[in-house]
Formats: sequence, C-alpha cells, structure tokens
Amino acid sequence: MAGVQTAVALREQGFTGTVTLIGAEPHQPYDRPPLSKAVLLGKAEGSAFDVDFEALGIGLELGREVLGVRPAEHTLDTESGPVPYDVLVLATGAEPIRLPGAEGVPGVHLLRTLDDAERLRPVLARQHDIVVVGAGWIGAEFATAAREAGCSVTVVEAAERPLAGALPAEVAAPMGAWYADAGADLRTRTRVARVEPGTVVLDDGTRLPAGAVVVGIGARPATAWLADSGVELGAHGEVVADDGLRTSVPDVYAVGDCASFPSGRYGERLLVHHWDNALQGPRTVAANIIGETPAVYDPVPYFWSEQFGRFVQYAGHHARADTALWRGDPSGPAWSVCWLRENRLVALLAVGRPRDLAQGRKLIEAGTELDPELLLDPARPLKAATA
Repeated sequence: MAGVQTAVALREQGFTGTVTLIGAEPHQPYDRPPLSKAVLLGKAEGSAFDVDFEALGIGLELGREVLGVRPAEHTLDTESGPVPYDVLVLATGAEPIRLPGAEGVPGVHLLRTLDDAERLRPVLARQHDIVVVGAGWIGAEFATAAREAGCSVTVVEAAERPLAGALPAEVAAPMGAWYADAGADLRTRTRVARVEPGTVVLDDGTRLPAGAVVVGIGARPATAWLADSGVELGAHGEVVADDGLRTSVPDVYAVGDCASFPSGRYGERLLVHHWDNALQGPRTVAANIIGETPAVYDPVPYFWSEQFGRFVQYAGHHARADTALWRGDPSGPAWSVCWLRENRLVALLAVGRPRDLAQGRKLIEAGTELDPELLLDPARPLKAATA
C-alpha cells in the first residue's frame, strides 16, 4: 500500500520523472485487508490495486528482492544487480513474528501475504481443527473467518486478555466474550510449549488437535536488509524518520509500517502498523520529494477491524490520556470509549458506532474542548458534546 500510494501520489502531484516500484513478491501490487476476509474465504480471488501503472508511467520490478542500499553511491543492491536512484522511498512494511520452534513444522501458517492467504484457503474449506496463536487483531480476524467457514477454533493467548498490547484491560475485557459468542475457545494466560505435526502442546501439558496452526503474535518492521547502510533504525528496528518522513541519510524517505515519525500532536514518536498510515503518509513523501511546499506528517492514526460480527474502529493515540469515558453498554452490540486529556479528545474506540468515530476523528484533529458530562450520553452526537 505505502509503495503504490507513493508512486501514485507523485504522479497526482505533478512529478514527471521516472518512477520505479520494486518489490520482492511476484504478484501485481495488492491490498492486504481483504486477505483475512474475502480472499481467505474464497469470496475473492485476489485484491490487486485498481491502478493502471502503465498509463501512469510507473515501472514495476516485481519478484526482485532488494538486498541493501549504499546511500553514498545512491545505489540499491538487488539480487539481479545494482539499481541507481536519485531519490529512494523505503516502503518495506512489516513482517510477522514467527513462533519459536515452529519453523518447518507442517501445518504452521502465517497470514501476511497473498500466498499465505491462498495456502490457508483450502485449510478452511476442509474445516480442520484450527489453533490460532495470539488474540490480537489478526488472530481475531482469522478466528472470525475460520468460524464462518465452519472450523473448530481454539485461540491461545499468553496475556490475560485479548488485544493486551493494544488496549487497556478494562476496554479489551468485554471483547473476550466475543470469542465464546462466536463458538471459538479463547484460552488466555496460556503459552505454547511446542508444536508437533497435528498437535499444539501447551505449557501445562494440554494437547490440542490442530489440523492447522495460524500464528498471529505480532509483526516487526522489515528492515534487516538495512543493516550497515547508515540509515538510522529505532528501538523496534523501524526506520527513524523526521516529520517530513525523511530518514537520517540524504534523498531517502521512509513510509508505512517500516517507519516511525515524531508526532507534534501527541508529543512522542509513533510507529503505526495500520493501513491508513500507509495510505496517508505517501502524500507527505510525494510533496517533499517534489519540494515546492514542505509538508509535515502529523496524522490522527486510524484503523479498523471486522471481527465476530462487529465493526471495530479506533482513532488517535490514548497513551497520555487522563480520562476514559464510556458511551453505551460494553456488553451490548454498540458502544464507544473516549479518551480525554484536559477535556480534549485524544483517542476513541468505536464498536458498531461509526458516527462516533467519524465525528470523534474530526474533534481530535480540531483539538476541541468537550464537556465530559455531555459526552457520557450515547444518544447525544459526539459533536454536540462541546464545552
């Protein structure tokens, strides 16, 4: 997404020079969200972007892995030879973390690429017993699809609740009930000791039958190839970009899941592994490459997830909030949580309340002061809760 959108944004903003998109995968560039939904369930064959690269004059170098970069020589090293550049945009995304000890065991899957989804599709069609390791966003979405396909699903999570790394305990807690409602067995505070062909062995000795194991325990920026390049990497292995998405070396930008950026809005550096970041960031990169008007990247982060019949949306960044307010009953089908700092909305989670999300995102962007008492009434539009 980030690479394609950068190429398209360059053309939309009037860039007339050569644009080349290089990628290790052999497929036409594709969108990832459908992989855990329509593609996985066989409702769509693929999710290629509806972009006429030829008409836009964008060259595609597919199935070409990049091995390194030499900034001083303005050269990329690839498996099929060096590629010179004037300006380079790093948009390598993130790669899934593998389950230690499970490499090479038959029936163990990740879900990140089109090839992953196509390998998993017949597994769902055969209605295997499936064990999902990790109750994060991707684990929940895969479990949803597997239950829809009629599979028996057990989800194993080391933390005490789903989405432990993403949401506070009191917000994630109601989501645990969604698994049982959908007929999935969620086992928290549970670790995998080892994976054997056809079986997952838990740390308490329990043996779970597993026609397939799907690992969803997180992702890390795909930046190992940048070692010794001089491009500064951060604590999570991400490319450290500035507020214009420039890296530490000249003429090299970074965008999407592989890069962090300083947020003036939130007063800290953000690493955002979500689709919307890969959609929005490229516009800033393109503007700064063209260079007529310097652009600063300071978005309100946004993402969504479809799981167990619910549409979950999140906007903002709640880490430094001083108040959390609920709108609606979290045991019901539709509710929201609003995080405030000094009575200004900084983040919002909406379950089945898309209007709250749309209005909340605008209130975060505007920094509008709100009346917490008015905010508590779920029948009152968010935009009418201003102080």
